[in-house]
Amino acid sequence: MKKLFAVLLALAMLLSCTAVLAEDVVGADPDLVAAAQAESELVVYGSCEEDYLAAAVNHFAELYGIKTQYQRLSTGEVPTKIEEENGKPSADVWFGGTNNPYDGAAAKGLLDNSYVPKNASHISKDIYKDPNGYWYGIYTGILGFMVNKDELARMNLEAPASWDDLLKEEYKGLIWLSNYNTAGTPKLVANLMIQLKGHDEGIKYLVDLDKNIQVYTKSGSGPSKNVGTGECVIGIGFLHDGITQILDNGYENVGLVVPSDGTACEVGPVAIFKGAAHPNAAKLFVEYALSPECVELGAKNGSYQFLVLDNATQPEAAIQFGLDPSLVWDGYDFAAAAKDTEQNVKDVMEALGGGDDRFKTE
Repeated sequence: MKKLFAVLLALAMLLSCTAVLAEDVVGADPDLVAAAQAESELVVYGSCEEDYLAAAVNHFAELYGIKTQYQRLSTGEVPTKIEEENGKPSADVWFGGTNNPYDGAAAKGLLDNSYVPKNASHISKDIYKDPNGYWYGIYTGILGFMVNKDELARMNLEAPASWDDLLKEEYKGLIWLSNYNTAGTPKLVANLMIQLKGHDEGIKYLVDLDKNIQVYTKSGSGPSKNVGTGECVIGIGFLHDGITQILDNGYENVGLVVPSDGTACEVGPVAIFKGAAHPNAAKLFVEYALSPECVELGAKNGSYQFLVLDNATQPEAAIQFGLDPSLVWDGYDFAAAAKDTEQNVKDVMEALGGGDDRFKTE
């Protein structure tokens, strides 16, 4: 009996030390840590790249001893799944991806804004968080083009320098973009074009761009993953995904282009689903996600976005390639994008005749 008591006491001390360690590195309230550990489970839907998602979730589980499961889904897929679950979401938190689908989910009442995380005080600008507290940003990424320099040289073509360049006849069948129905990236493209050119001209531009697009991928990072091989010659997406192809996968033939006529950025958020089965574990995960302990795992796992926390160390690769948030067109209206995204995408799809097999979802 004495041996059993000693073992139980040692286990209790170990769990206590784990909680203290986690509090020290993340800055979480001890009462929240205890409440989260009492729930003992957490389910995360992640829309960032899977290597980063897995590293972040596994480290959270190690820090707190909470059984944590995750599933990687594109940002366009998550709101549809949660809405179908009618107030009983199968996940507790949403991590990473692009903010436009988060805005849509908030508007439909799918996100919970009742908890204000302590670590949100480290978010460097107001544009990196939802004004009503439905989501909080952890990173930002620049929208642009990734090109296969070898293929362009073989075809005696210059790389496109602007959005308008993409409409040139010479690029017909060479461009990849992700699917408006499943990914957040094209939603940002639609918002940007409509803000740059006006509604009608922006829609017309996207219809004309469609004539040059060969493939619409399910995931926003899909085009970037096919540029180095030459299967995709020009990919529209976030330029940090191009850095991953260059540095992690050895594709030195990938070139990065910031459009000269203006660009926008994503904000990669974290949010709690309304009706989460493990609300305290979800709150603790949000505190963790808004800490250097979490966000600095990105660069260690092939994700080189600029970080939006003032106490985090920026990835050297993002600085090396010059992908600073100052590149974003200063006329881009984040509030208007949050309000208009759903309608903008509907208008694009209607103009495209409802889409074809390229836009079907599984």
